[in-house]
Amino acid sequence: MKYLGNIIRIIFFVLFVVLFMEGNVQTWFKIFVVSLILAIIFGRFFCGYICPMNTLMIYTEKISKKLGIQSNKIPKFLKWKYLQVVIFIVTIGTMIFSKRFFEKDIPVILVFLFLSVFLTIFFKQELFHNHICPFGFLQKIFGRSSYYSHKVDLNKCIGCKICEKSCPTSAIKVEENRKAYINKSLCLQCGNCLQVCPKDAISYNK
Repeated sequence: MKYLGNIIRIIFFVLFVVLFMEGNVQTWFKIFVVSLILAIIFGRFFCGYICPMNTLMIYTEKISKKLGIQSNKIPKFLKWKYLQVVIFIVTIGTMIFSKRFFEKDIPVILVFLFLSVFLTIFFKQELFHNHICPFGFLQKIFGRSSYYSHKVDLNKCIGCKICEKSCPTSAIKVEENRKAYINKSLCLQCGNCLQVCPKDAISYNK
C-alpha cells in the first residue's frame, strides 16, 4: 500500500507539472472541484494522494529531519484558529481582483507550492495542512462527515500512540481512555496510521 500510494502521488504530480507547463491550470482546478464532491463520500483523498504540495512536503520533511532542521513546535501565532479562513478569503479576493482589474490570473497554486515546501523545511506538515492551505480549508469542510474514512476499532486499540506519531496532520489522537480517535476533517486518508498499527486496529471503511 505504501509503494502504491507513492506511485499515485508521483503520477498526479507529473500530471500537474504537464498541465501547468501547458498553461492548462483550469483542468487542475476542475480535478480539485470533483475531489471536493467525492470528499463527501471518500474523505480528503485529494490532499493525501493528488495534491502536488503534499507530495513535495513528504520528501521535504524527510530531508529536513535528516538534516536536523525541522522543529517539532509550531509558533502559537501560526496556530490561530481563524488563520486558514483569513488566508482562504484573501486568496479568493486576490484572484478575483487580479482577474477583474488586470485581466490576469495569479499563479496561486505555484505560490502555495513554494510556501508549502519552505514551511515544511522548518516545521511539520501539520502547519501547512491545518493552518495555512486554502485548498485544504475546503477539503476540511467537505470531508468532515465523509461516508468512508479511516477508523479505529476500539476493541483492538491498545493506545500505543504509534499511529499518532505517523499522522502528518495530527488527525489521530490517543485520548485519556487510551484509545485512538481519528478526526475526519483533518485526515488525509493517506493510510500511514493503518500501515504502522501493530494490532491492525485501523481500517478504511464506512
